[in-house]
Amino acid sequence: MTRLVSETHAEDGDLRAQVRFCGRTGQVWLHEHRMLLVHAEAQASLRKEIVDTLGMARARGLLARMGYASGVQDAELASTRTAHCSDIEAFMTGPQLHTLEGIVSVTPIRLELDRDSRHFYGEFLWENSWEGQSHLRHYGVQSEPVCWTQIGYACGFTSAFMGRQILYKEVECVGKGDAVCRIIGKPVEEWDDADEHMRMLAPESIAEQILVLQTEVTQLRSSIGDRHRLPSDMIGRSPGFQGALDMVKQAANSQIAVLLLGETGVGKELFARALHEMSPRRERAMVAINCAAIPHDLVESELFGVEKGAYTGAQVTRIGRFERADGGTLFLDEIGELPLTAQSKLLRVLQEGELERLGGDKTRKIDVRLVAATNASLHALVKEGRFRADLYYRLNAFQIDIPPLRERKEDISPLSRHFLEKHAVLNGKKLRGFTDKAKRALLAYTWPGNIRELQNTVERGVILAPNGGRIEVNHLFASCMDEAAEEFSLGRDGTLGPAPDETGKELCDAVCNGAMTLDQVEEMLLEAAVDKAGGNLSSAARMLGLTRPQLAYRLKRLHEHGAPTAAATSCPTAHQSP
Repeated sequence: MTRLVSETHAEDGDLRAQVRFCGRTGQVWLHEHRMLLVHAEAQASLRKEIVDTLGMARARGLLARMGYASGVQDAELASTRTAHCSDIEAFMTGPQLHTLEGIVSVTPIRLELDRDSRHFYGEFLWENSWEGQSHLRHYGVQSEPVCWTQIGYACGFTSAFMGRQILYKEVECVGKGDAVCRIIGKPVEEWDDADEHMRMLAPESIAEQILVLQTEVTQLRSSIGDRHRLPSDMIGRSPGFQGALDMVKQAANSQIAVLLLGETGVGKELFARALHEMSPRRERAMVAINCAAIPHDLVESELFGVEKGAYTGAQVTRIGRFERADGGTLFLDEIGELPLTAQSKLLRVLQEGELERLGGDKTRKIDVRLVAATNASLHALVKEGRFRADLYYRLNAFQIDIPPLRERKEDISPLSRHFLEKHAVLNGKKLRGFTDKAKRALLAYTWPGNIRELQNTVERGVILAPNGGRIEVNHLFASCMDEAAEEFSLGRDGTLGPAPDETGKELCDAVCNGAMTLDQVEEMLLEAAVDKAGGNLSSAARMLGLTRPQLAYRLKRLHEHGAPTAAATSCPTAHQSP
């Protein structure tokens, strides 16, 4: 498919609509990627410093790779446009963005593009090249082209868009004294001297060596600090996480019983495993049991074992979890769910270091390190008579509080990246991370299910995201949660707003407690907007960041499924003139 200049300029109105500004938060968004407006002179000064520090050759490679990465990012936006425009029009997203961003005015001379056959040939004129003019001003006329960042962008954008490596050369350049810049792009194998130019886009070996050495030093320091590696999902740098981890390290070499406290999903079993791996018992077994998952009449046999014939159905002798963990560690999760009879026997085992199987009369010595965990207040259970006070004081000898994820904001990003890498491998996908807006949505959410919920959410995102792409907000959250995020967490200027104030928290609590439904909240929001706009749907839609048809549809839906809203009654028809 070939287009000439007059045929390639697609309307860019929809592209401009993807750019959103927010003076309140100081953010600029292009689709789901955060952008920056910078002073050209400041950028030119930075570029000059890079050239002066690294030299022309290395600076050329660094700036080209920076442009290449930017082009790959913009190719994602171009790919989203193929559903409602031709491949040629979608491809022109890249040149249009370069023009909109004030980098260079791009005019296509010849463009041949067929994604099915992977054929590509492109020739473009660059006018008012920011990079060429900047280089010319600082260093004078050069013998070689100097628009390194721009040529890297063209290579990255086209390669990602076409799904094959496309190499551009700048055959005319204002930095060489030419009137304008002109570039030609085609598949890398069609260039005779492609290797020389492709080396520019490859990271320099010295940089790779430094990164390898840094990684080795980090791993060495880690191995010196911790005799054994932590479970892979134990990631965090927040003060709360590090404080809990320090407590684990202090308790590791002792025999003291440890009580782990924390909400559901904070990773209590991971901390228990870390304690076991750091302790002298690491060569023996760690046995875990969830007390809430075992029927009360079977708890004792599970913990202490049972002899054949002890009760109807006990046809064989079976050892219990304590004996399986002999010499190692026993982890009792949800210990507050233990029945009182089992609590008294557990206390005796802890005090005497011996047990008798159910239905047996032989005393057996055991050596077990006990780690217990609960998300309930054992102290409150003691007051209610549901937990033995003497057992509580025995277990509470060394208490470790594990903070919820909402108090570990610094850990959300590294945990999210870890879960993405983990589940991408499990699902056989190659993903390029999260969009900027998805990252902010992860940070804005309160995570009542903590790390377990975060992992499940990221896994959902991995499954829904297109192979080779990035995880977006709608990939992460289910429809109901996404709607809530859209209405309240995501600002209507395309940004994420700050954490909700006290009124917002009360509203969220009302929804979560069942006092209000999400539809009722939406109804209130729509009513307020329409009332504030004096019944003008177009104005109300702009307040909410919606289109007028979107607002009309929501009003109609609420009217059909419930009592008419004030907004609906003030707007008798969805087709009312703005």
